[in-house]
Amino acid sequence: MCLDVSAFVEWFMMSFKPPCPVTLDKVSIDVEDLEPILRPPESKLMQKSYPPRLLPLPDNRKMVVRMAKREEIPVILKATRQLLDVEKDFYDVVAARVYGEILAWLRYRVKDHYCLIGVLDHELAAIANARLMNDKVAISLHTMTFNRGAGIGAIMYLAKMEHAFDYVGLDEWWATYESYTGIRYWGLGLAQHEKPYPEIQHELGGARVYFTTKEQWEDFVKPKYAARMGQRPVPEQLLRDSEGSREDRHLGIQWSLH
Repeated sequence: MCLDVSAFVEWFMMSFKPPCPVTLDKVSIDVEDLEPILRPPESKLMQKSYPPRLLPLPDNRKMVVRMAKREEIPVILKATRQLLDVEKDFYDVVAARVYGEILAWLRYRVKDHYCLIGVLDHELAAIANARLMNDKVAISLHTMTFNRGAGIGAIMYLAKMEHAFDYVGLDEWWATYESYTGIRYWGLGLAQHEKPYPEIQHELGGARVYFTTKEQWEDFVKPKYAARMGQRPVPEQLLRDSEGSREDRHLGIQWSLH
């Protein structure tokens, strides 16, 4: 069927007289009444928190991985903006999309979004975000590191998968990849399966969907990477350090980038 765009626009721009007498000829709408329609409702599953982890890096340093807080969003956005013009390894594409996702989280325009951050030596080392499609499927969005070559990206990706499977209790993890590094380490490294394409497409540009099931997570992924998953609980002082001092708590950590 061919859609006549001009006819549709003409119909859309038309006005019609009411089919019966009305009391009001104009109706105003309070934006506070519109907000519940525009804002996605939050799943009760989002109330389940991610217990912070202390993850070992190849250089023997240890990184705190924890949930990002809403009050830290301005700092995360500021850090992400610095990568928008980096053309190498698709950082510009990833940074632009991450910026939009985190901003949508701030403005309540994304459904069931969660974001983990990696804090290393008082600095933002990485972010990894995802969202819930429903109570069975998590959509992987992006994993981006600010301290490259430190072995951080892979364990951040595993951390957000862990949250989806072990703490939220979902059945499947859906992902797609923009970079060669991503598909190499996670698509191939996790032996992910592929959904029928193009029948099923990822929301990030309509690309192929690669997925991991709960069974694969338990039987293959977790045993394979158990030695890299670090420890719990995180020592109290390290956790406090990752949350910033009293003076800068309103912005989270005063992060710098490398």
